[in-house]
Amino acid sequence: MSDLVDEARKARENAAASFSKFKVGAALRTAAGKIYRGCNVENSTYGLTVCAERVALLSALAAGERKFTAIAVVTQSEEPSTPCGPCRPLMWEYCGDIEVTLANLAGQRVEYKLSTLFPYPFTFSVD
Repeated sequence: MSDLVDEARKARENAAASFSKFKVGAALRTAAGKIYRGCNVENSTYGLTVCAERVALLSALAAGERKFTAIAVVTQSEEPSTPCGPCRPLMWEYCGDIEVTLANLAGQRVEYKLSTLFPYPFTFSVD
């Protein structure tokens, strides 16, 4: 997972966080091993801000990817930060119960399955 964390750390450098100053980077690995990076992009309304995890996921989906195995998220926080509420259902819907590695700039790292971070997801099936 260290390569995925390194990619997320690189993505974080591109964050557009001029309002919060809280830069986040994410790296999402496909089943074929390709990595898509994302960073948070803020807007003065805050409502139009997009998280790093969603940028990585949407980039991968736009490229035609549909199978994912892991995501890493890097922040500058004292403790590694978890994905926000809006990111978790999107990740669940498109990625399933993937490995989630959370890291900070100090080198702390924790790993979870997405089901641990999002224990009761809404699911549905069409018959």
